[in-house]
Amino acid sequence: MQEILAKAKQLKLLILDVDGVLTDGRLFFDEQGREYKSFHARDGHGIKLLQQTGVAVAVISGRNSPTVALRMKSLGIQHIYQGHEDKIAAFEEVIQKVGCQTEQAAHVGDDLLDLPLMVRVGLAIAVNDAVKEVKDFADWNTTLAGGQGAVREVCDLIMQAQGTFSDIVENYKK
Repeated sequence: MQEILAKAKQLKLLILDVDGVLTDGRLFFDEQGREYKSFHARDGHGIKLLQQTGVAVAVISGRNSPTVALRMKSLGIQHIYQGHEDKIAAFEEVIQKVGCQTEQAAHVGDDLLDLPLMVRVGLAIAVNDAVKEVKDFADWNTTLAGGQGAVREVCDLIMQAQGTFSDIVENYKK
């Protein structure tokens, strides 16, 4: 765990997949073809807290969804890349925009489409219900499933490693 915390301490960017990470991976459509997604409130709050500490957050998703754009905007995420099945170009762009090195980035994934980014970042993370190949490759696996608070777990880990978490907790006690 010390190695994970050392890697997390260096992070300037957290990159998240959407389906299966920020959601439980299920896709809901009504008869008009409108898509519905469910996001966990604690994940959202963790993202906001992490951003307050100066760590940038980006979303790179293979699918395109107006629901995702709306939710990410409400969380203040500035780096949103949707419809990128080949996620490498989006990754390279966001690294440049944030101004960090690849080893200062973490990626949270759940499926094979996430492996190209996971091999490039300093800290590769899999949600608890990720496919076996992703979990086997990851530096760290969350205890919670995608869409069930796994992203909050990641945000808390990063803040703890960087020494910002205890101040955040103390601010809530006032």
